[in-house]
Amino acid sequence: MAKVYLDTNRLIDFVERKDIEVVESVSKHDVFVSVLFWHIAAYVCKWKIPNKTLNDLIVMCESIDLNKVIVLKALSGPTDDFEDNVQLHSAVAGDCDYFLTLDRRLLKMKYFGKMKISDKM
Repeated sequence: MAKVYLDTNRLIDFVERKDIEVVESVSKHDVFVSVLFWHIAAYVCKWKIPNKTLNDLIVMCESIDLNKVIVLKALSGPTDDFEDNVQLHSAVAGDCDYFLTLDRRLLKMKYFGKMKISDKM
């Protein structure tokens, strides 16, 4: 079983489009997100609380806490986008094997450390 990190854009796309392929590909793995995901998704998707989708997702995903170490690493790269760096370093903190994203710039990296960056499993 792999540890799979879902970038915020990938998870929002999954929720908005009900992307069954993503669900099936990650359902047999441990799924991780940044703790920032919950705030970003609720804001971007304009979810009203209580929200069934949010409740279902929080059961499915393990949240990686944001801490000073991740922030300091994010401030030094590897990209010039702080939020992307937080996502990448959060995934590393969770010892994830895969980082799923729709961000073309991140996809070009292919790997961050030992973690494979892809748009699907």
